[in-house]
Amino acid sequence: MIADEARRPEDTTVTGEVLIVTGMSGAGRSTVANALEDLDWYVVDNLPPQMLRPLLDLAGRLGGQLPRVAAVVDVRGRDLFAELPAEAQAIRDSSNLRVVFLDASDDVLVRRFEAVRRPHPLQGNGTLVDGIHRERAVLAPLRESADVIIDTSRFNIHQLANRVSDLFADAEAPAHALTVQSFGFKYGLPPDADLVADMRFLPNPFWNDDLRGLTGEDSDVSEYVMAQEGASEFLDAYATALRPVLAGYQRENKRHSTVAIGCTGGKHRSVAMAIALVERLKDVPGVAVRVRHRDLGRE
Repeated sequence: MIADEARRPEDTTVTGEVLIVTGMSGAGRSTVANALEDLDWYVVDNLPPQMLRPLLDLAGRLGGQLPRVAAVVDVRGRDLFAELPAEAQAIRDSSNLRVVFLDASDDVLVRRFEAVRRPHPLQGNGTLVDGIHRERAVLAPLRESADVIIDTSRFNIHQLANRVSDLFADAEAPAHALTVQSFGFKYGLPPDADLVADMRFLPNPFWNDDLRGLTGEDSDVSEYVMAQEGASEFLDAYATALRPVLAGYQRENKRHSTVAIGCTGGKHRSVAMAIALVERLKDVPGVAVRVRHRDLGRE
């Protein structure tokens, strides 16, 4: 009696979104899981169906810290997988649940398994095709009841990630996060920079006794840098050039990038220009821009 009471559907109540990701082996579950994580979903891979409600119970007790939970459940769970339809229906009664089913044609699945040289989880002593056919039979009822079916036969991993973003991204969240980072060349290039711009074509405020002890965050230094020949022209041109790049990053589902702005020591010119560039880019649609000064404060 106590065990039955603990398993009642109404005991598992989650106010956020819940996804069960399932489908054919080789259809792209790992790609979907990674894409969901990039969209800030909390993802658990290869979860036994019996652990779904304890997971959602935990999410509910965390008070909104896990508002979007996704669980990848598939035939790797073997005999445990048979309970997925019943568990999913129980969760539907008390949660905002969607089941996502990934599929692909048999010939595509064969090519993918052959490429990674791994056996099908249901292959046993039979052939790869035997395993695929067994899995289709097992999953047929689940496919019929799925909320979303994605056929990945013609998708590469980037196209599949874009499809996931279209379906499950938070409409209010920016599609791309851009970090504009100042740095000093004498301390080395930022290893994670996607693009690098060099401000050493501008006069160095370090040689001005009134500005040496200040930084590019100070208005005196910023005004000095921006007053130099070529500074405004560079800023205008670079901001204009970055706009189609950022739009392309969004189309390609590249969710993070870093633009590095360098000068000799990372204290004056690069700092002032990074701040000014952020101001020029903060209205780019779908992009959240922040500034970071890597070497500010170094001696």
